[in-house]
Amino acid sequence: MYDMNNLRRLKTIEANASEGMKAFRAFDAAALADGAVPVKYKELMACAVAFTTQCPYCIEIHSKKARDAGASDRELAETVFVAAALRAGAALTHGTHAFPDRP
Repeated sequence: MYDMNNLRRLKTIEANASEGMKAFRAFDAAALADGAVPVKYKELMACAVAFTTQCPYCIEIHSKKARDAGASDRELAETVFVAAALRAGAALTHGTHAFPDRP
């Protein structure tokens, strides 16, 4: 199912919802632009989110952009563990819902 060639189909979405696609692209560009948080860190954040959402398209795109922005193998590897810790932490904290308060 995953194939980077699928992204060519974004043109079909754009042709049928051009204003939405235009707005998304502007938002995406603004969110990932250099600012108070440098691009390299934004791309590493994008990688962490992609690892937790398990989006192969985002992993491929944002890991390349992170590298292009100067991220090292070590930084990407540590980002993997940040994502893993947050995902595991979510399972742990959601586990508290299995235990009702006791008087």
